[in-house]
Amino acid sequence: MTTTAVNPDLLGTLLTRLTGDEKHAPSAYSTLDVLWVLYDRVLRVSPDTVDDPDRDRFLLSKGHGPAGYYAVLAAKGFIPVDWLDDLGGPESPLGHHPDRVLIPGVEIGTGSLGHGLGLGVGTALGLRAQGLDARTFVLLGDAELDEGSNHEAIAYAAAARLDKLTAIVIDNQSSTHGWPGGIASRFPGWTASTVDGRDHEAIEIALRQRDRDRPHVVVAAVEKKG
Repeated sequence: MTTTAVNPDLLGTLLTRLTGDEKHAPSAYSTLDVLWVLYDRVLRVSPDTVDDPDRDRFLLSKGHGPAGYYAVLAAKGFIPVDWLDDLGGPESPLGHHPDRVLIPGVEIGTGSLGHGLGLGVGTALGLRAQGLDARTFVLLGDAELDEGSNHEAIAYAAAARLDKLTAIVIDNQSSTHGWPGGIASRFPGWTASTVDGRDHEAIEIALRQRDRDRPHVVVAAVEKKG
């Protein structure tokens, strides 16, 4: 399989090549800047190191509409660009939810909201038990935080002092319940940064932050959904 890295300015063009899931387009566009900064500047993983034990792990818990994720994977050379022209086709490896078996670089299969952060906690625990220095990043949507499983994962990660775990919450104001004090207040025992989800420099600084004793959450605020 031959892949070619693509200029980041073409990300929007790559995204438009993915058709058949337009109803989730807002979800895809809301994640695009965070995903690009993560893969271009922060994650210690490349097409050549997708199987290295000490690679950083990225888990897409915000599994609805993974088009933005696919576009970034193509731009960074993990998958061929022409895969983007067949989303959800009978022979396509790109499903409407990511498949870790079929897509190089994908760590987990997602779709049902509320599972990613718990899997991220388990991943961070496993890496620590093996003595590896790899970090684990989990991307969530703000509405997904209404799933009770996330509250359990948040509490356990703080108690276990998973300092190499970073949650990234895309805040497009689609949460039903809201939360007094904002999204960061939903992560007691964590360090937190709230940034403009379109500001690449601010995103990078927030993603690189580590407390060495507590997990970290980055709230990336973008335009309101709809």
